[in-house]
Amino acid sequence: MRYIAAYLLLQLGGNSSPSAADIKKVLSAVGIESEDERLDKLISELADKDINGLIAEGSSKLSSVPSGGGAVAAGGAAPAAGGAAPAAEKEEEKKEEEKEESDDDMGFGLFD
Repeated sequence: MRYIAAYLLLQLGGNSSPSAADIKKVLSAVGIESEDERLDKLISELADKDINGLIAEGSSKLSSVPSGGGAVAAGGAAPAAGGAAPAAEKEEEKKEEEKEESDDDMGFGLFD
């Protein structure tokens, strides 16, 4: 992700075809080490391609991915299950409080 971000920053800055050395320079300016293999792969895959076209293509692919359908179904089930959870928590808290009280009744303390 950092390599692509540096590549895009360079393009926004006016460098239409950033090289691996350009990307290394940007990354090193903010203290990030770069891997030559990943940089070479990025440069080879983006060579002779229009970045705006790639972004548009990716956006159209993402728009076809369904999202949010599962959240609606889960959202409807949450209140039904949510009603039982607080009651269980309160019972556990009461049990813990009772335990603590019973420990105090033993007749001795930590610093006696």
